Amino acid sequence: PSPPLPLGSHESVLCVCESVTTSQTAVPPGICLSLSDFFWHVVTALGEVCSPFVTLLLPVSVLSPEELRKLSWSGVPKPVRAVTWKLLSGYLPANVDRRPATLQRKQKEYFAFIDHYYDSRNDEVHQDTYRQIHIDIPRMSPEALVLQPKVTEIFERILFIWAIRHPASGYVQGMNDLVIPFFVVFLCEHTDDEDVDTADVSRVPEDVLRNVEADTYWCLSRLLDGIQDNYTFAQPGIQMKVKMLEELVRRIDEQVHRHLDQHEVRYLQFAFRWMNNLLMREVPLRCTIRLWDTYQSEPEGFAHFHLYVCAAFLVRWRKEILEEKDFQELLLFLQNLPTAHWGDEDISLLLAEAYRLKFAFADAPNHYKK
Repeated sequence: PSPPLPLGSHESVLCVCESVTTSQTAVPPGICLSLSDFFWHVVTALGEVCSPFVTLLLPVSVLSPEELRKLSWSGVPKPVRAVTWKLLSGYLPANVDRRPATLQRKQKEYFAFIDHYYDSRNDEVHQDTYRQIHIDIPRMSPEALVLQPKVTEIFERILFIWAIRHPASGYVQGMNDLVIPFFVVFLCEHTDDEDVDTADVSRVPEDVLRNVEADTYWCLSRLLDGIQDNYTFAQPGIQMKVKMLEELVRRIDEQVHRHLDQHEVRYLQFAFRWMNNLLMREVPLRCTIRLWDTYQSEPEGFAHFHLYVCAAFLVRWRKEILEEKDFQELLLFLQNLPTAHWGDEDISLLLAEAYRLKFAFADAPNHYKK
């Protein structure tokens, strides 16, 4: 079961929809509504789907991070997702008065990095890094978004600057996928396209794109800071997590574990990608975004809770796995799981099972030790 999600008091929250720019929720800049008018406006605009977030939409000055995490665990409504992610990542300060100055400072800092470092992509010492990034970006999805020249350039800058500023790991394939959810969610604030996967970025104002780029860079950096050992030499973090996954599955479903072992399917052959790309290649983007609502709400969500999600994800296919009696067919299935039509309900069930596993084994770290 998912954790309880108390709404909390009006005194402990502040407005997280200040940057919502959809036609339904827009309030002219500088217009001050009374508390009751503002409350009515937001509730009417966002609808019942946002009702658990209503107490987060009050214009007061202090937000409880714990309250926001509890509310976000079961999914964040699209109109408030961008600002909520910025708050959950720690990029946006809880104090509403500090936000404009903080965003301006961080955005200025990012573009100072561009001015200082980006021309060095042509230097011999950095050519291989830039070339690999340039090769990897066209392989990303959704193609309709990624292959737009402006988007390609943005991703190249983000990844190159991160690599230059983090020489312990540099750029590693897999990092490129992790840019997408942040970019798409932050872009959603500024486009009327129902499906942002196919949004025409050329219609987005240049200053808006610059802000989206900088915000994406900083939130990606905070994510990678928590899982950087996944990407250092020989990727020891991933090697360890795949081993932990194997031992966890052995404990929770020995029949599935034994079946894989009997057919000589090694966990690294399918689960390395699960860890390297945080399941982004296994589920549709909409499902990844929903997963990340929860990951950012969990303590060490990307570094620790993801392990339990992977275990729940593997066992979810136990019937199909046990029916396969051939190594090649079994591995092919595990590398191409049928999730194309998955939606929020599938992810909610997956997360609930992952939470149950985490709760069951939280005080039993030996579940991944023989």
